[in-house]
Amino acid sequence: MEVTIRRARTTDVRAIRRLIDTYSRNGILLDKPTVTLFESVQEFWVAERDEDGRVVACGALHVMWEDLAEVRTLAVDPVCKGLGIGHLLLDKLLETARWLGVRRIFCLTFEVPFFSKHGFVEIGENDDRTADPAAVATEVYEELLRSYDEGVAEFLDLERVKPNTLGNSRMLLHL
Repeated sequence: MEVTIRRARTTDVRAIRRLIDTYSRNGILLDKPTVTLFESVQEFWVAERDEDGRVVACGALHVMWEDLAEVRTLAVDPVCKGLGIGHLLLDKLLETARWLGVRRIFCLTFEVPFFSKHGFVEIGENDDRTADPAAVATEVYEELLRSYDEGVAEFLDLERVKPNTLGNSRMLLHL
């Protein structure tokens, strides 16, 4: 299947909503209000099937700080899983992060093997690439605490998000 990876448009939000609904029912993705999807549409990329223009995957890159961003809402239509579309989309998100100047990418996921193929490691794993990956300077930590964004709370591993993140792995990639 041939796909084109492109920036999302407001007309894609309904398809993004459909993809999120597919996975949020089982707790694999966090549900988001549709208004939030419209507000953050500029963060999203989609994979559009060339044969009919149908959006079959989505993913977002949310910048948290000068050198830190999160991959969010990476979802592939179940009928298209295993075709490499998720890998293409993640590659585009990482390319975008590099272009923006981001050097660390965070994700919260059940799909550890998928993200590991792209160099992500679980936060807390002890290897030489991630001595203390979640550490940020004290002044940055204090600023991040002011954020209303749940992804920031997940990165900081704050207690208030624990019920929403049970079973997920926090992963980090250094670009």
